Amino acid sequence: MTKVKKAEAEKTVDEAEREEAPDGQAGPETDEKAVGDGQGERDGEKSPEGAEDGQQEADGADGESADVKYLRLAADFQNYKKRTERERFERYTEGKKDFAAAMLPILDNFDRALAQDAAIAEGERERLFVEGMDMILKQFVDVLAANGVNEIEALGEDFDPNVHHAVIMEKSDTYESQKVSEVMQKGYKIGDKVIRPAMVKVAE
Repeated sequence: MTKVKKAEAEKTVDEAEREEAPDGQAGPETDEKAVGDGQGERDGEKSPEGAEDGQQEADGADGESADVKYLRLAADFQNYKKRTERERFERYTEGKKDFAAAMLPILDNFDRALAQDAAIAEGERERLFVEGMDMILKQFVDVLAANGVNEIEALGEDFDPNVHHAVIMEKSDTYESQKVSEVMQKGYKIGDKVIRPAMVKVAE
């Protein structure tokens, strides 16, 4: 066999082997490239997962921060409530203290009136006692007025169920019908708020 024929025979064998190989089958170089591409794809898939984990950690941190912030606000609100309640109680206590301080001189005057010297003449003693009671009464009314407490006008006024408590209806030659003819017990109010209505008789 000549060299030319031998070369043609080898060429024919190579072509036959390529034709017998399955479709899509690649040689060694092609396989290595495919393996490398697959590895790259897998490496690429890991990146989004890592980002998602980082996002979850960030969300967890934010959630913890929100809880701490909520607890701090709740504690601040409780402290605010306690502080305002304490301040209100202190103002209330101070108000009672001031009122009691204003009443003490009246109590002192009662003590003085009741402790008059027995050596004073009977008639003079009675006169001084009455004058002392009048002074104490005026002092007491002034203290009430200074604290916003005032007597409810009743005698001769039109009957008002908001401030008057009618005990009885009676005929009267002095007062017109539905007028207060007699005050049986005085009533008092603070501003427009009634503390106690006046107990009255009303003319028919």
